[in-house]
Amino acid sequence: MRTALAEAGRAREAGEVPVGAVIVRNGELLAAAHNHPIALHDPSAHAELLAIRRAAVAVGNYRLPGTTLYVTLEPCLMCAGAILHARIDRLVFGAADPKNGAVVSLYRLFDDRRFNHAVSITEGVLRDACGEILSGFFHEKRLTSPP
Repeated sequence: MRTALAEAGRAREAGEVPVGAVIVRNGELLAAAHNHPIALHDPSAHAELLAIRRAAVAVGNYRLPGTTLYVTLEPCLMCAGAILHARIDRLVFGAADPKNGAVVSLYRLFDDRRFNHAVSITEGVLRDACGEILSGFFHEKRLTSPP
């Protein structure tokens, strides 16, 4: 999760919402990414999706069994869907997202047993640090934005 937090810091430095993600298999880092939708002009350029794309290229397969995705913020519906399609085994996230979270907050997508893949979830890892980088970013935005 600390590597994901470092990625979130890179997003913040670039003026993006500070979310970072990493994908690991058997202790090996397959991919790391941070939010990039503003710079890439791409609404799908969330940290999770970029990490999934990079990990898939790294292993030469669009399926990522045996992997764990660490992300600083609870995934949205789009990212949760990609996690299911990539067959990621485990999701570990830091801060919950009451406005967009699709895992435990707004929706509970992974609780639906009709899907042909199950994802185990660990929430709240480094919750305070993950939440602080986000709240600090938005606080700064409010201070510097015109009224």
